[in-house]
Amino acid sequence: MDCHIRLATALDAEAISLITIRSLRESNAQDYSPDVIARVEQGFSPQGILGLMVQRQVYVATVDQQVVATASLDKDVVRSVFVDPHYQGCGIGRQLMAVIHVAAIDAGLDVLRVPSSITAEGFYASSGYRKIRDEFHGDERTIIMHKCLMK
Repeated sequence: MDCHIRLATALDAEAISLITIRSLRESNAQDYSPDVIARVEQGFSPQGILGLMVQRQVYVATVDQQVVATASLDKDVVRSVFVDPHYQGCGIGRQLMAVIHVAAIDAGLDVLRVPSSITAEGFYASSGYRKIRDEFHGDERTIIMHKCLMK
C-alpha cells in the first residue's frame, strides 16, 4: 500500500492516540485481558503521546494525508508500533520498521531491541527479530526481542 512516512508533530497526537487505542482494543485484546488493555491505554492519551514525543523519535504513516500507523525509536528500543486495524496486513508496519531501522543505523546503532506484545511477536520475528526472554508485569506478558542491524 502506498503510504507516506514522516516524523510526527504535536498536531498528530490525537490521531496517534486514536489509532493506538483502536489497535489495542481490536487486535491486542485477542491476547490480553480487558484489565491489561485498559491499563496500557492509559499511557496513550493525546497528552501522553505529546509526552512521548519529547522522549522519542515518533513517526507516523499516512494514507491520503490521514494518519494510519505509528512507530517510535527510543535510543536503541523500538516502541509503540501500531497500525490501524483496517490497514493491518497491507505492509505499512514493515515500511515503518524500515524507516526505524535506517534511523537507528544513522544513529550508529548495531542492535535494536523491542518489547513485543504477544500479538506482535510474529510480525517482529518475520522482520528478523529474535526472542531473548519473556517479562511479566503482573498478568501482562511482554516478549523482549532484538535484531542485529546490517550496516
